Amino acid sequence: MDGLFDSGSRAWSFLPQITLPIFRGGALRANLDVAQVQKRIEIANYEKSIQAAFAEVADGLAGKRTLDEQIRSEQLLVAASQKAYQLAEQRFQEGVDDNLTLLDAQRTQYGAQQTLVRTRLTRLNNLIHLYKALGGGWTEHTVQSGATGQPSARSPG
Repeated sequence: MDGLFDSGSRAWSFLPQITLPIFRGGALRANLDVAQVQKRIEIANYEKSIQAAFAEVADGLAGKRTLDEQIRSEQLLVAASQKAYQLAEQRFQEGVDDNLTLLDAQRTQYGAQQTLVRTRLTRLNNLIHLYKALGGGWTEHTVQSGATGQPSARSPG
C-alpha cells in the first residue's frame, strides 16, 4: 500500500483522454463526399455491367437464330450435293461422264459437308456463350474413380 500513490504505479490517473473528432470537421465532410462519389462510380459500373450482359444475351439470341437458318440452308446444300454426286456416279458407271466430273461432284459434296460441320461448331460455341451470358457455367466435381483411385472430373451441362 505504501507505493500505491507513487509516480510509477499508474494506479491513479486524473488526466482525461478525449478522442472525439472535434477539430476534424472538414476532413470528415471530405471523406463523406469521397464515399458518395465512389458510390456513384460503383452504381455506374454496375449499370454498365448490366447493359453489357443484356447486349451479350441479345447478341447470343440473334446469333442462334441466324445460325439455325444457316444450318437449315447448308443441310439443303449437302442434300443437293449428295444427289449431284449420286447422279455423277451413275453417269460415270454408264460411261456418259468421265472420272473428273465424278471427282468434282465428290469435292463439292465434301466442301458442303465441311461447311455444315463448321457452322454447327459455330452454333455450339454460340450456345455456350449464350448459356454463360444467361448466368450458367461449369461446376467441376472431383470424384474418385473406383479402379484406379485417380480423381476424375465431371462437369454437368
